[in-house]
Amino acid sequence: MARVIFFAFSDSAHCEAQREHLLASGHEIESYDLMCEPWSVSSLRPYFGSKPVREWFNQSAQRVLSGEIDLEEITPQAALVAMILDPTLINAPLMRIRHHCEAGFQADAFSNPRIYQEYH
Repeated sequence: MARVIFFAFSDSAHCEAQREHLLASGHEIESYDLMCEPWSVSSLRPYFGSKPVREWFNQSAQRVLSGEIDLEEITPQAALVAMILDPTLINAPLMRIRHHCEAGFQADAFSNPRIYQEYH
């Protein structure tokens, strides 16, 4: 299959489940700690594609749960800046095969042969 660049929280069972799913699907995983990556607006934005901004966020993040971040009102630019300053807000894991990016647990991530052929 393909080599997946995989950014995850080191202590997340959710991220580990995605990693194991990708490995079981035959992908090679190159893992990085999401918290240690020097994110920028241009490096982070592609992972969210056309998803609504509210889906960019880790729904379990304290600032989301407390209502400090209003997922219905936050702009894309403000969301990215908030995530760069506080990566715990990111809906992890972040995954990439070449230029194809995904965020959050995806049961079918990179299982579509077209995606693999296009980005391999």
